[in-house]
Amino acid sequence: MDPLEVTRLIEAGFEAATVNVESDDNTHYGALVVATEFEGKRPLARHQLVYKCLGSLVGNEIHALSITALTPAEWQARTSGEADRG
Repeated sequence: MDPLEVTRLIEAGFEAATVNVESDDNTHYGALVVATEFEGKRPLARHQLVYKCLGSLVGNEIHALSITALTPAEWQARTSGEADRG
C-alpha cells in the first residue's frame, strides 16, 4: 500500500491533522501525526485513534506501523528545540 494512501486514510479520521507517512517497502510504515484530538490523551489512546483510521488494514496490508502522535504544542516544542540546536 502506497504511503500516500495511508496518509489520506489517517487524515480522513481527524479534523485538521498534519500527517506524514513513510515506507521503504510499502508494508512497514512510520507515521507522524500531529492533531488537536491528542490533547489530554496518553500515548496508547493516541495510537488507538490512528489505528481506528486504518481499520483492518493494520496487520494485513500494513504489516507494521510506527506512530509518533503529538499535539500541535508538542510538535512546536520539538521542532523549535531542533531549530535552536541547528
